[in-house]
Amino acid sequence: MTQSDVRGEVPAVEDTMSLAPKARRAPKAHRAPKAPDAPGGTGDGPRRGGSNGGGPGRRGRRVLRWSATVLSVVILGTAGAGYLYYQHLNGNIQKGRRDIGDAKAHKTAANAAGQTPLNILLIGSDSRNSDENVKLGGAKYDRGSPPLGDVQMLIHLSADRKSAAMVSIPRDTRVDIPKCTDPDTGKVYPATNTIINESLARGGAGCTLATWENLTGVYIDHWITIDFAGVVKMADAIGGVDVCVKQNVWDRPTAAVSGGSGLKLTAGTHKVQGKQALQWLRTRHAWGSDPLRAKAQHMYLNSMIRTLKGQNVFTDTGRLMDLAEAATKSLTVSEEIGTPKKLYDLGMQLKSVPTDRITSLTMPNLQDPQNKDHLVPDGANADKMWQMLRDDVAFDKNGGTKESKKKTTASAAPAKEPSVSAGGLGVLVQNATGTATEAAVGGRARALAQELAAKGYTRAAADTSAAAQSVEKTVVQYPSADLQGDAQAVAKALGIPTSQVQQTTNVSGVTLVVGADWRDGTAYPKQSAPKAGDLPDNADAINGSDTKQCMDVYAPYRW
Repeated sequence: MTQSDVRGEVPAVEDTMSLAPKARRAPKAHRAPKAPDAPGGTGDGPRRGGSNGGGPGRRGRRVLRWSATVLSVVILGTAGAGYLYYQHLNGNIQKGRRDIGDAKAHKTAANAAGQTPLNILLIGSDSRNSDENVKLGGAKYDRGSPPLGDVQMLIHLSADRKSAAMVSIPRDTRVDIPKCTDPDTGKVYPATNTIINESLARGGAGCTLATWENLTGVYIDHWITIDFAGVVKMADAIGGVDVCVKQNVWDRPTAAVSGGSGLKLTAGTHKVQGKQALQWLRTRHAWGSDPLRAKAQHMYLNSMIRTLKGQNVFTDTGRLMDLAEAATKSLTVSEEIGTPKKLYDLGMQLKSVPTDRITSLTMPNLQDPQNKDHLVPDGANADKMWQMLRDDVAFDKNGGTKESKKKTTASAAPAKEPSVSAGGLGVLVQNATGTATEAAVGGRARALAQELAAKGYTRAAADTSAAAQSVEKTVVQYPSADLQGDAQAVAKALGIPTSQVQQTTNVSGVTLVVGADWRDGTAYPKQSAPKAGDLPDNADAINGSDTKQCMDVYAPYRW
């Protein structure tokens, strides 16, 4: 499987036949053997004791011709059924635009083998816009309201497809949401600062993707959304997933807190599916917090992956059909993966990762100083994790000595000669040093413009027209290839790694965007590259092969 497989075209007949019901699969066609007296046959002439006009020889040839004809009809009929089934699955899938916001992330450079990481944003919607969803999720008064993204998880597949990560951001995390435009209505939502689950209601999943990209600096290739009813369908198709609680749990309304998922289990391990699986994934009060809900979701997904691998579902046509039917009816996806074949290829890439190389974790977070019920990213710890994703550094230590020692940072573009002298180049400097917890440092753009002027870039100037921004990592941007060498020279003058020089249409000339990683000083701070498995302590990481994970129940919800 290569990375390009997930971007493949509509499959040929042989692709569609693999999706047809097993009972309809035709036997492999074999060329009919030539009759003994045919040119090139194995016989020496007419059969002895017969004639050229009749007899056993001719009857044998008629039988062969009849068999070949029937076989051809069966093959063509099966291929037709496979094609129609493929089209049926294709018709189930709902699609949307990948990015509808002002996103600024760039793809990680390819490794030595030409491979790049694959990032998919999984969004759980709380939509109540169908009878089934209202029945499963309650709150009928919300029917017709834009859905919120209560579950948000980035699935990262390493470039070599040998490791994977699943990273959650709790729904009540306050972040900068960029300007987004609804692709269906044309409505423009201005940039805002609020909790991340509201991003889905601002034009759709493409706005959530743009929000994640701007927060993390990680380029996200695709998004997938699923609603309440979809979770139930998928859980039933899988046939149940093992989960564990340390005490009896009942997530119900209490005198202090209304609502609850309805999950009710005795202590120990249980196989949940259908509505009960949805209750597990939605439970929050009984665990004690939203980050702990993310942990329970990670346990479920890790268990689901182990279950699917144990069932050999990818080689069992009947099971694969059940999952294909459920998935195509349950998921809405970004349009570039909007065919059954591309979703299947995506699943095969996920399947290739060993469970002990899968790590689930939650973005390190702190209580929001503006609202105790909300969270904000935990500065340096969150930044470290995002850098590991951008540089494609494994979250686990199970890759072996050889892999842990190899260079994992993104490769930089080859150096080019500047097109003009330093004094002849105009450089715009923007201050984007703000974070979720701290305002931008005043005067940073002016200070760095003066530093550039001292190094010969006398036309460098602070951008006083730009509104305050928040960018995780400092970058030097340029609009066209003829300015690449100039941008690289600016980065070199300030000690900025060449891998942080980016081409983008968002600027009209060479632009230094000073990020939150450079809030003081005039020399870019040297940063050590993260190592495999070197995760922040408060990321609550779980390895995919760990079968002993069990949720602790918050005391008011024990029974």
